[in-house]
Amino acid sequence: MKKIFVFFIIITVVGLVAYQALMYYDNNFRYGRMRQTPAVRPHEEPILIMEAGIVPINGGEAIYRAADAADLEAPIDIMEPAVIDRGKAVYFTFCAQCHGIAFEGDGTVGQSFHPLPTDLRSAVVQTKLPGELFKSVSYGVPGGRQPPLQTTITIADRWKVVAFIKSLGIRN
Repeated sequence: MKKIFVFFIIITVVGLVAYQALMYYDNNFRYGRMRQTPAVRPHEEPILIMEAGIVPINGGEAIYRAADAADLEAPIDIMEPAVIDRGKAVYFTFCAQCHGIAFEGDGTVGQSFHPLPTDLRSAVVQTKLPGELFKSVSYGVPGGRQPPLQTTITIADRWKVVAFIKSLGIRN
């Protein structure tokens, strides 16, 4: 019992000496330990105040998401050939993998889906308003496989894809 007590005293003394040595090192040497680095004290400096106008508080994606699809109107002329050409380029970059090069929903990725992706030249798609198509492209189709592309394709390019899809017309 006496040996255990002596061992405990020795361990305690060694621990206290080691602690005092580390504190002396921290307080008296130029290169202190980690508690001296700024990474451990991130909130000691005043928090920066953000300049006005940095974070948008109106316009942008929130307006399109909140609006009723029937009320959305394209901010561009969707009949203009340059707009349709850009929409075609964006379509073949982001959409053709599922909807296919003939727009029938039989793209290399889309073939594995059940049900197949929508035929973009069907009467169902072609009779939709541009705002409805924009919301489908942007936020996906609830219960469907259409992924939301709002973070992948810019707002302007999504409208151009809608212009391209509308330019396809109904399949005969």
